[in-house]
Amino acid sequence: MRVGIKHIEFWVSDLKKSMTFYEKLFEIIGWKKVKFNSFKSGETKIYFKEVNVLKRDSLGPRHICFHAKNREDINNLGEFLRKGNFKLIRGPVEMTGKLYSKGYYTIDFYDPDMYILEVAYAPKK
Repeated sequence: MRVGIKHIEFWVSDLKKSMTFYEKLFEIIGWKKVKFNSFKSGETKIYFKEVNVLKRDSLGPRHICFHAKNREDINNLGEFLRKGNFKLIRGPVEMTGKLYSKGYYTIDFYDPDMYILEVAYAPKK
């Protein structure tokens, strides 16, 4: 096994609602569904667990960024998000400036529980 992230656990308020959202998201960007509540890409697995907790601000990751295979995947994701009335932060948009590689194309948005997610395509990666 290579060094890297083995899995990420997401706590969600409504498993059925979240699975509907993530099934489409991961279908667009090429992740495979491996169980009723989990997906995998390479060695990394993400799974979802419904919990009953109070929402509150906390320290932790600002967002998770997934790599797309191409710009078309990001455009397709943007269409899915708009049709589903999900809250977009930015994009699809090509970013410029010192912080971004040439051709960096991205979309940032919220999932059903307001986690911030990004899907980006960087041609030189």
